[in-house]
Parts: sequence; C-alpha cells; structure tokens
Amino acid sequence: MDNLLTIGETARRSGVAPSALRFYEERGLITSLRAGSGHRRYPRAVLRRLAFIVFAQRLGLTLEEIGAELAKLPSDRVPTGRDWSRLSGQWAGRIDQRIAELQRLKSGLTSCIGCGCLSLEHCQLANPGDRAARIGPGPRLWVGRS
Repeated sequence: MDNLLTIGETARRSGVAPSALRFYEERGLITSLRAGSGHRRYPRAVLRRLAFIVFAQRLGLTLEEIGAELAKLPSDRVPTGRDWSRLSGQWAGRIDQRIAELQRLKSGLTSCIGCGCLSLEHCQLANPGDRAARIGPGPRLWVGRS
C-alpha cells in the first residue's frame, strides 16, 4: 500500500475536499481500497480522474454525464495519456458552444438581458411586441431556447 494515497493526501493533491472524494466514490466516479484500519486509500491514478471530474464540472457536465464519460476508459489498466486525450478530445464542440453562449451573455450585460420586459427603450428594438415571451420564460434571447 506504499503507492496509495490517504484521503487527506488525495484531497491536498487534487484540490478536492475529502467530503467530495467520499461523494464521488459513492457515485462510482472514483474508487478506493480500504486499509486494515478501514481507512480509504486511493491509487495515484485517481488524481487524473479527479482532475477530469473537476474540468468536466467546470465545462457544465452533470455527474451522470461525467460517469458515462469515465466509463469509456479502460477498466483493465491505468488509462494512458492517449486514452484521456481521446476522451476529452470529443468535447471541443461543447466547449465552442459554451464560449459562444458566454459571448452572448457578455454582450447582453450592457444592452439587454433578453427578458421580454419591454421596460427599456432598447427592448422596443430588440424585442418588438414582446416576441421573446413566445419562446419561453426568463432571458431566452441569451440562454437559448427551451
């Protein structure tokens, strides 16, 4: 068990709180071994999985989606850099969509939040006749159509 990390070491190395490590383990996203004392011990390879989880969450993936992605990794060996590259390489489109969404949101901060309120003079130009109300509640012009 010399090559294994304690939960505290794993938390420090990954930047993920021990409570989150236990939660991810309960959800099947990571695994640990139990020492004779019952304490969790994590293989060093879990650090890469945790980095992937954190990145994927920042990208907006749900834990279910993250679990489905992690399930694509080989279970009979430690994933290689090539395995990780293949997995994350499929996300370029999703990242591009997120960037475009953030750019729309940024431009809306100063001109219009797309709520359909018609309370600003600009709304008469951007949303004549309150057409945004027909596509759904909230800031539909900026967060996309439901």
